[in-house]
Amino acid sequence: MHRIFTTAFSSVYPHYVTKAERKGRTKAEVDEIIQWLTGFDQSALDRYLQAETTFDEFFAAANLNPNATLITGVVCGIRVESVEDPLMKKIRLLDKLIDELAKGKKMDKIMRQ
Repeated sequence: MHRIFTTAFSSVYPHYVTKAERKGRTKAEVDEIIQWLTGFDQSALDRYLQAETTFDEFFAAANLNPNATLITGVVCGIRVESVEDPLMKKIRLLDKLIDELAKGKKMDKIMRQ
């Protein structure tokens, strides 16, 4: 089991926000992306963050957006579409979306609409 699986989502979340804000994006946009990918609303996302839910528990409760299959590309030197472990793939998909946000991509393109 990879260490990230048992890491609290709330411990990584601020890094997502910081990465986005450094590039002129907002916490609200990060939340919108997470909600789009996971199917959670803001109150559910807040609950998971406060409960220090692990990535494993967080994504186990998620209802992944059907358009998540359209997310492709490289993050951290790894092609997201070729990641075999289902949980790691979901984590990498989220990483890719946050990268796209930080690179200035428009929200409708990030959310594959």
